[in-house]
Amino acid sequence: MVHLNLFVVVVASLVCFTLAQEKYSTKYENFDVDKVLNNDSLLTSYINCLLDEGNCTEEGQALKRILPDALKTNCGKCTDAQKLKIEKIMKFLIKNRSIDFDRLTAKYDPSGEYKKKLEKFSA
Repeated sequence: MVHLNLFVVVVASLVCFTLAQEKYSTKYENFDVDKVLNNDSLLTSYINCLLDEGNCTEEGQALKRILPDALKTNCGKCTDAQKLKIEKIMKFLIKNRSIDFDRLTAKYDPSGEYKKKLEKFSA
């Protein structure tokens, strides 16, 4: 019985540890979103990266890697800080760069599966 209890505690600990690891890396949480949004050529570079039309910075590559999963999980693995940054970017793109937003949506959500989730940012 003692071994069973120990086993349950170990398994529960591993499950908790695994669930805690389910968030995206916080490596880029200090990334200056405003700097990108307020610099048209820099923003265009990031958009081109995401569309496979240009080179990517390290940050752009990271975003490109997690974007499909973030859409699929409704940013379920995002930290609160990441969610705020994504919301800010989405609102900006919808309001100021709608053509680019449509191009990104066509690439990352061609079936329109996530469109309803994204529409909340345009309100």
